[in-house]
Amino acid sequence: MSTARHSYEDLITHLTRTTSLGPGEAARVVAEVVAYFSESVEEYVRRRHSEMKARGLTNDQIFPGIAAELSARRVAAPELSLRQLRRIVYG
Repeated sequence: MSTARHSYEDLITHLTRTTSLGPGEAARVVAEVVAYFSESVEEYVRRRHSEMKARGLTNDQIFPGIAAELSARRVAAPELSLRQLRRIVYG
């Protein structure tokens, strides 16, 4: 039994009862969600910066957007200045 399945058995049971997901599928969904919210602030900032750059946005558009996203994350990140966000990306 995987860690996600063991740690979140109640959630997996709820998902199988309330959706068309089977136990294995529900466990994979839970594992994906847990992994998503386990991402560190630095990993999140780098990933979102890369995604936004790929969409053609400029840093002047990207960093305020990332700052707003961080404040709305389920697991709140510390408030970071635009300069701190740039330092995470560029060192």
